[in-house]
Amino acid sequence: MAAVDLEKPFDYVVVGGGTAGLVIANRLSEDSDVRVLVIEAGADRSSDPLVLCPGLVAGLYGKDEYDWNFTSTPQPTLNNRVINQARGKMLGGSSALNFLMLLYPSKGNIDAWAALGNEGWDFDSLAPYLRKFATVHTPPQSSKDLCGLTYHNEDLAKGDGPIHVTFSEGYNVTNQAWLKTFAGQGLEVTTDPRDGRALGAFQNQASIDPVTHTRSFAATGYYNPEVAKRSNLVVLTETLVEKIVFDTTGDEPVATGVEILTKDGEKKQISANLEVILSAGTLQSPQILELSGIGSKDILEKHNIPVIVENPSVGENVQDHPIVCQSFEVADTTPSGDVLRDPNVLNALVGMYQASGAGPLGQSTISVAYSPLVDGSGIVSPEAKKELLASHEHTLTTPDAQAIRKLVESPDEATFQFLLFPTQVSIPDVPKSMAEYILPVLPENYITVMTILNHPFSRGSVHISSPDVHAAPVWDPKYNSNLLDMELLARGVEFVERLVDKSTPFGKLLKDGGKRQPEGLVATDLEKAKEIVRKRQISVFHVSGSCAMKPREQGGVVDARLRVYGTKRLRVVDASVFPLEPVGNIQSVVYAVAEKAADLIKEDRKSL
Repeated sequence: MAAVDLEKPFDYVVVGGGTAGLVIANRLSEDSDVRVLVIEAGADRSSDPLVLCPGLVAGLYGKDEYDWNFTSTPQPTLNNRVINQARGKMLGGSSALNFLMLLYPSKGNIDAWAALGNEGWDFDSLAPYLRKFATVHTPPQSSKDLCGLTYHNEDLAKGDGPIHVTFSEGYNVTNQAWLKTFAGQGLEVTTDPRDGRALGAFQNQASIDPVTHTRSFAATGYYNPEVAKRSNLVVLTETLVEKIVFDTTGDEPVATGVEILTKDGEKKQISANLEVILSAGTLQSPQILELSGIGSKDILEKHNIPVIVENPSVGENVQDHPIVCQSFEVADTTPSGDVLRDPNVLNALVGMYQASGAGPLGQSTISVAYSPLVDGSGIVSPEAKKELLASHEHTLTTPDAQAIRKLVESPDEATFQFLLFPTQVSIPDVPKSMAEYILPVLPENYITVMTILNHPFSRGSVHISSPDVHAAPVWDPKYNSNLLDMELLARGVEFVERLVDKSTPFGKLLKDGGKRQPEGLVATDLEKAKEIVRKRQISVFHVSGSCAMKPREQGGVVDARLRVYGTKRLRVVDASVFPLEPVGNIQSVVYAVAEKAADLIKEDRKSL
């Protein structure tokens, strides 16, 4: 790295070498005449066994070398608990420490992006990029035998993208029972979830390389050894961007580069001839904008930061999928990941994985289901849906809320995502890291049913706490601040009782009379279900929307080409631009948005 000339201007400077940033850098540097710099705060850990081994992910959480490890403000609707938010602090960003789940958004969900004023961002326009990032592998026969996968459409599986997408060979009776139980509730998937129209339970894919059984993520996919050899691409790690530098002599401020702080404590300025592209993630892209003088006048002046562009929407519109985790003790013969608490079992599995990549440490066995609005009686009728939404009419006045209302009312859209998680989940009031949620502390063996609200109405915020880039921003997700979210989540929790009933295939795998978490609480009515939400809701780590792509007068920070309003030569490309939270786990959408953004940037360069 010492040989790299940082004094010579780059064409593009990408702030953040995470999931989106490495996509942008890869695609822009395909043109050998374009000089690209990526600046990443963390280190390159793309050959670290803890990062590469899917089953050892818990070992990353809370460790400063891997995880930004954010904590929310206390949440009034969750008994004033604080919520942990793991964020990847390394090359590859959060794709390096997520749970590898590959799910896809719905058609109605992404079409709503376009309807909010973002031309070119409907589902059909994004669909090619949902295919471009991935190489989807044919399911192994063992997966077909256990989980059916009759809905898997090989025609949708074409592609040779950098990220490997696979089905596991480690599915077991819990996955099979999950699928059968949802089918018994009238929720059996009949179409491939990637076509944007799926409802029901299905076996999701994971971002795992089927040959090496290792995590396939942005650093190994988009910055592989061949890409790293490009002479026109420089990746600077362990370096903080303190602010974006502007030329303010013209009508609009022009981004001309960035000011950095090296790991040795040296400050430098780096120039960008064409653009600065901010890809620091939902919690840190707005932080860098505010530190650079773009944001709410009141916030900037409070911290003595000169106002370059006043836009109070920076750091607002924050959305996150709330997830309610209920753990159920399993029968003695039912598989549970809690057995990994035994060092002998863990060491044996590590040895198996090291020898050949075999065994559960190289697999992902989480199952999912998309469902419309459901409750303790099953699928909610259209009339009951409309009645519930009408009772909250006064909170549904914004374009966002009206778009979400339309999705909830639709019989073809998923209000909920349910997850089958193979271990127990514990919810401390003040977690030190995400590891405290997922490492087993109870002596019994459990599996967990998770209820996720796909389209939250509540909106949170994230703002700087100091002019010092080292100070973490203040993240307040404001979970359930729109009370309709609590009403919806509680109904999803009620539905879980139908899944775990001892008459269902899934219920038969649970221990008769066994324990459940939260202990002593059964969602026999809506009030008890709400109490479960208050005790057991956390984040599913899908924060988005803090630099939303919307018309400026509707709270937008970037336009439909992801350019920051009021500036020139500055864009944001990461989950912070999502105008509405996508259905399901969001890494596929982050990759797709970044792929599309790269094409937009290339198009705009041609017009210069």
